[in-house]
Amino acid sequence: MNSQSLSIRKEGKTISISTTIKTIQDIMRKDAGVDGDAQRISQLGWMLFLKIFDDREKEYELLEDDYHSSIPERLRWRNWAADPEGITGEELLDFVNNDLFRTLKDLTLSSEDRRGSVVREVFTDSYNYMKNGTLIRQVVNKINEIDFNRADDRHLFGDIYEQILRDLQSAGNAGEYYTPRAVTQFMVDMVDPKLGEKFLDPACGTGGFITCAINNIRKNYVKSVEDEEILQRSISGVEKKPLPHLLCVTNMLLHGIEVPSQIRHDNTLARPLRDYGPSDRVDVIVTNPPFGGMEEDGIESNFPATYRTRETADLFFLLITHLLKDDGRGAIVLPDGTLFGEGVKTRIKEKLFEECNLHTIVRLPNGVFSPYTGIKTNLLFFTKGAPTKEIWYYEHPYPNGAKTYNKTKPIRIEEFEPEKAWWGKREKNEHAWKVSINEIKASGYNLDIKNPSVPNNSHSDPEELLEEYHKLLTGIAETRNTLKNELRAALEVKNA
Repeated sequence: MNSQSLSIRKEGKTISISTTIKTIQDIMRKDAGVDGDAQRISQLGWMLFLKIFDDREKEYELLEDDYHSSIPERLRWRNWAADPEGITGEELLDFVNNDLFRTLKDLTLSSEDRRGSVVREVFTDSYNYMKNGTLIRQVVNKINEIDFNRADDRHLFGDIYEQILRDLQSAGNAGEYYTPRAVTQFMVDMVDPKLGEKFLDPACGTGGFITCAINNIRKNYVKSVEDEEILQRSISGVEKKPLPHLLCVTNMLLHGIEVPSQIRHDNTLARPLRDYGPSDRVDVIVTNPPFGGMEEDGIESNFPATYRTRETADLFFLLITHLLKDDGRGAIVLPDGTLFGEGVKTRIKEKLFEECNLHTIVRLPNGVFSPYTGIKTNLLFFTKGAPTKEIWYYEHPYPNGAKTYNKTKPIRIEEFEPEKAWWGKREKNEHAWKVSINEIKASGYNLDIKNPSVPNNSHSDPEELLEEYHKLLTGIAETRNTLKNELRAALEVKNA
């Protein structure tokens, strides 16, 4: 009886929070200043940040006798937003634009005020897009329905926050994709970051890999308050763009990171590779760098001449191998193009094989990143400090009855159980095969090696693929012209 009523109550709560977020988005659509999903999510982002920050401050005030907020009293959420009958209309709009934002963007802080630094950094690149103060009040009142100090509310909102982050990607730029939770979870599970190890995601986006690492360490290794303090200090991330950075910082607060100042708003590629010293080295890196994109002019000069390129994924691959300590472990998502690419890509792979043991490549099928891209991707796992002698491949199959993935039927963590069971045994089977480094070198460092267990799966080189692509385009054009001619003839008969 009690168990059933609890599940019903929780189900009702889930619906309530989900409905609240949907209502907020509907309210924003009425505002003339908010244009599109990206601005709606950005607007919601800074509001949620202030609400969650204020709820966390209530905890700090109970635990710390002399706690002092970094935010001026009049600007704390509780003092302008919590009262549903509080300021509204033009008065609220003026307060937000000319007091709240102006002050928080230019907070005067002591060098020790790390929480205040987080607030200032979040607001430096945030904007209030809404132009109607009455609608702002309606949004604020809906946000107040969620209590982030309630474990149930925080957990359930965390699930909905995942959906908000997925929605963001449909409004993003090319090369920026939400990494499915199943993929982030599998990569972190296999790398297994431990308590006390320094964990970094140098292109952290909204924080998916970092939150998985936090959960993994808490579940398996944190046994005391002291352990939790070590965890708080050991995770870090860097994000170039302001909106994902804001959402990542909020994500850290949701996941119990008290002062997420180690989530920096910066471009890790903008620093010369030679300037990264021993103090910058880390034990674990798990990341999905933007691929298909190009860095701005001059970024490539931060890297040795032999490896200079403007392709983002290649530069991150170099950076990651450089930042790992000896015996450090890395995992990265890369597109097929990096595996078989030549020129600089070949030299980067050669360097990787000399400095790291690239022990496993998990080949993902089409559709894993659907609907954002159809590019086939791979998960590369490596350890620094010893050269590569052989590489194990594992081809991830579709689940029974499925021909692809999509938004309504994404890849699930349960599908990786066969890989996890195989991981420690390393035996050849219909999905797994091994290739020696000598074979890799003989093929010109081409890592795009097909599963030998699958018949008629011969590899087509890029020129052949390009030729087939042009043939396809020609066929489409011919079909289109035929249809046009038939339509023109039909219209001429009708007019006659």
